[in-house]
Amino acid sequence: MSELVTGEAVALELRPARLPSRALAVLLDLVAAMAVYVAVTIALVVSTASLDEAAQTALSIATFVLVLVGGPIAVETLSHGRSLGKMACGLRVVRDDGGPIRFRHALVRGLIGVVEILMTFGIVACIASFVSARGRRLGDVFAGTLVVRERIPVTRTGFVPPPPPWLAGRFSGLDLSAVPDGLWLAVRQYLTRMQQLDPQVGWSMAERLASDLAERTGAPVPQDVPPAAYLAAVVQERQAREARRAFGNDVAQATASASASASVAAPAPAPATNGPVGTGEAPAAGDAQAASSTPAASAPPVRAPEVVSEPSGGERRSAESPAASAGERPGTGFVPPA
Repeated sequence: MSELVTGEAVALELRPARLPSRALAVLLDLVAAMAVYVAVTIALVVSTASLDEAAQTALSIATFVLVLVGGPIAVETLSHGRSLGKMACGLRVVRDDGGPIRFRHALVRGLIGVVEILMTFGIVACIASFVSARGRRLGDVFAGTLVVRERIPVTRTGFVPPPPPWLAGRFSGLDLSAVPDGLWLAVRQYLTRMQQLDPQVGWSMAERLASDLAERTGAPVPQDVPPAAYLAAVVQERQAREARRAFGNDVAQATASASASASVAAPAPAPATNGPVGTGEAPAAGDAQAASSTPAASAPPVRAPEVVSEPSGGERRSAESPAASAGERPGTGFVPPA
């Protein structure tokens, strides 16, 4: 399996196609191309019977080149690497970086395929596929392409837990440009599986990853922040920067505000009142039972956490409520500092 790491620290799994499936796809493509070639040849013979032998030979050569060479190139270019045989076998031609192929990739594959598939009956292509670690033939090597499987089993994607609300915007000044993609992938995999690990093992892994991340960023890990919470906060900061770069600051700030608001606990209802609101009158004796059966009046909703701006930067940080300051922060899977 070939893995590519994207900017969001997500491993893109590319499963290279094996020789049997590729051979079957090529065989189907050749059958379709030969059927078209025979039909076009018959039509040309009928329509050009009055021409001389030299003109008929030139037309036959042009038909061979256009149908058996130009046809596969045009099909792979227009379908972005999915010919008839590859669609039937669930295969696709992609670039080495996982992107769709273009005309130049299909052209190189088609021209070299004439030699290693048509002229040698596929012997050279089979030998090259056996030697290559990812099953590539010579056309794929020179074109920088790879034939992969599209029909792969669906796997569950792990959920990355968000950091505690009191860490929002705290690491906005970190320099994340020197952090490699492999370290981002390791941090993401740890965050998605930390609930399944032994507490001591998970804590040691978090400390090691946090120290590696701090070494790359040039800033030490704060003493009052648990390693797992630090990793989650830094990953969220990177995702926020990617969102600002892609969609602008307004969308990123709206997403951060929505995440902070969702983590705040819902307001609790106030105790029931015995009389009409604002009148100060006591309830009548006959209405005591009715008043006790009526639903309790709701207190005014608790105000949302105010957003204050830090002087050092433009990042926003949500102010904690008194309940949160007393140690009743919303549970996020991390233990807040004492």
